[in-house]
Amino acid sequence: MRITKVEVRPMRNEGNLKAFCSVIFDDVFIVHSVKVIQGREGLFVAMPSREVGDGEYRDIAHPIDNDFRLELEKAVLDRYHEVVGRPDPQGAEPERVA
Repeated sequence: MRITKVEVRPMRNEGNLKAFCSVIFDDVFIVHSVKVIQGREGLFVAMPSREVGDGEYRDIAHPIDNDFRLELEKAVLDRYHEVVGRPDPQGAEPERVA
């Protein structure tokens, strides 16, 4: 299975939630609600989830294989950076890509 497209919808003023994404596999299967989140040690990718009770959330879909998980995370974060621009190390606003 290969990732054929990543669509990124950046969020504004949503705290640690930086974007919602959709990932298309083999041009025939899509997974919506993949999230880019700002964590303590940088950005990470969270898979779609639902609340199962008492504030606990469980992934609806997720990679089983760690190598594929890393591939998916890289594809999503690379596309995220293409869309929003990479932050300047000096703290300047990121450049917007059309």
